[in-house]
Amino acid sequence: MPRTRIHNMNISLDGYAAGEHVTFDAPIGGAQRLFDWFDGRVIHGVDRVDAPITLDRAVTSLWGQGIGAEIMGRRKFGPHSGDWPDDGWRGWWGDEPPFHTPVFVMSHYPHPSIDFANGTSFHFVDAPPREVLRRAQEAANGQDVRIGGGPSTVRQFLQADLIDFMHLVIVPITLGRGVSLWEGLNGIEDRFTVETVTSPSGLTHQLWNKNGHD
Repeated sequence: MPRTRIHNMNISLDGYAAGEHVTFDAPIGGAQRLFDWFDGRVIHGVDRVDAPITLDRAVTSLWGQGIGAEIMGRRKFGPHSGDWPDDGWRGWWGDEPPFHTPVFVMSHYPHPSIDFANGTSFHFVDAPPREVLRRAQEAANGQDVRIGGGPSTVRQFLQADLIDFMHLVIVPITLGRGVSLWEGLNGIEDRFTVETVTSPSGLTHQLWNKNGHD
């Protein structure tokens, strides 16, 4: 049975997973400290990393394994709000986005699809989480769907009880403010079996598996 997965969701000790205001100069809303440790090459798999294989690299490289489609929120795709401007924006990733699958961007404003030569395509949908997931599952052709973030989008899918697996990376810093992953999710841990491992780097990886999922 295909699963709905979350990977590499970085979160501070005080529960924040992004800053409050995304801009061109601050794509994570001023919460860059959450990502200073991260080397994006690990998403391609440990077999393609030209550095020692560590626990952090091994766990985070699961990001792309068995994924057939991604869902993300609008703020992960870009800093715009309201109607989309005609500025040619194609996402933060340049001409080679790392996804290599269909990506469904949740937005209340229409936008034409964007296709890249490496197999990545962005499709903009205005629908509730369950409907967006249905479309992504159809596009995934039997593979899993990844919920890519940011935290507000992840929270919507957790509230709708649509998540089967979640990998959290607890970064040993406090932010004091930002977008909370846990707001309105009291008792969410009761739905999952949670395993925890701490890396020598100081990061703590939590693997949340939904109870009763085959």
